[in-house]
Amino acid sequence: MTAKKSVLAALGLLIAALALVATGCGGDDDGGGEVTALPSSSCTGLEYEGEGDPDYLIATDFPMQGSSRTQTEQIVAAVRFELEQRGWKAGDYNIALQVCDDATAQAAKWDSAKCSQNGNAYAANDAVVGVIGTFNSGCAAIIIPLLNEAPDGGIAMMSPANTYPCLTVNLPGGCDASEPAKYYPTGNRNYARVAPADDYQGAFVAEFMQKQGIKSVYILNDKEAYGLGIATTTRKAAEHVGIEVAGFEAWDPKASSYEALMRKIQGTNADAVFLGGLIDENGAQVIKDKVAVLGPNDGDVKLLAPDGFTTQATIDEAGGAARGMFMSVAGVPIDAFTGTAAEYVQQLQEGPLAGKPIDPYAIYGAQSAQIVLDAIAASDGSREDIIAKMFETEVENGLLGDFGFNENGDPTNASGAVVGFTMYVATDKLETSDNFSPKPENVTAAGA
Repeated sequence: MTAKKSVLAALGLLIAALALVATGCGGDDDGGGEVTALPSSSCTGLEYEGEGDPDYLIATDFPMQGSSRTQTEQIVAAVRFELEQRGWKAGDYNIALQVCDDATAQAAKWDSAKCSQNGNAYAANDAVVGVIGTFNSGCAAIIIPLLNEAPDGGIAMMSPANTYPCLTVNLPGGCDASEPAKYYPTGNRNYARVAPADDYQGAFVAEFMQKQGIKSVYILNDKEAYGLGIATTTRKAAEHVGIEVAGFEAWDPKASSYEALMRKIQGTNADAVFLGGLIDENGAQVIKDKVAVLGPNDGDVKLLAPDGFTTQATIDEAGGAARGMFMSVAGVPIDAFTGTAAEYVQQLQEGPLAGKPIDPYAIYGAQSAQIVLDAIAASDGSREDIIAKMFETEVENGLLGDFGFNENGDPTNASGAVVGFTMYVATDKLETSDNFSPKPENVTAAGA
């Protein structure tokens, strides 16, 4: 070896040694080691503004494109705000964030291949100890089992929005026989949610229809897991409270017109139509054709939809045809939040969401972030223990009220917004029509 090469080799060893020293600096000695970023094909760059280096990484997983974007951007903003409030720490651990997109520009909504890609990336990254998401239950059904089998006991997943019951329980007649077991191949649970499942929402919609004097409803769904699930629970609850179900079928999201379907509904003399599904599944065209054939939504035939439609995008995309339709969502209106939650809304309005109407899902996102970060803080830093601490959570006077989690990952012993629902009516914006918690007996009937 020449003298020049010897000097270069020695210099290279010195640089490598310094790099190793630098890697060990910052962060906490009990941390998870160097944090490697998730792929840029799905996720934004690594976000971290704390002292030292991050020990662990949490990811948000939502459709950041398409009709749900307004809501998901606010959820992400609330998660980021929570990290900022804590100095990017969870107890002794420094926590970084990446915002991951499970939608594609072509689909303009969540995409199954993207969900699978994201789930595999989380499972393969040793630094990831928590995922906050998803928004859509169909995407959750793909990601949950991937995180369940991740090394070192799986990865904790907390959803602020999933309402498909079969992710956690098997409802007779509403779930496949393999659900929910197929989502947990290890036999252990790693997923929980702060959103009440659709047995609650179905009961709420049925009670609201009853209050509106509706006698007969035709129920449609978009063929997706979420859409069929909420359509099924609404059917059961409606029948339980004495409302006739005049028909139950799916609409084809790829169809160019639904006028023939609406004429079929017209022949049943139903005085309401319920759309179980997402606005992303050609929902605006369904709304337009409903009005074209069956008349305005505040006329003889009412139009109702669940939280998959409850966004300003529904009004923007359907135009005047949306006027008068009712849309439900888990939780109470922003102006009905009190105490701790009201103070948090004010902080969001003065901070990251200044100048924007606050969507209730932002509060669900903040509550989800608090639970995940508290679980990390209380843990020994292992994935397995973080999951255990998440399930042991008992929220008192939280943003969504008081609640814990049962062994399935659903809220239990709950009061407050976590079991409250709001019905909005569409004008040029979403306006509150009513809000209440459904009766337990109707929730039971919806899930029977």
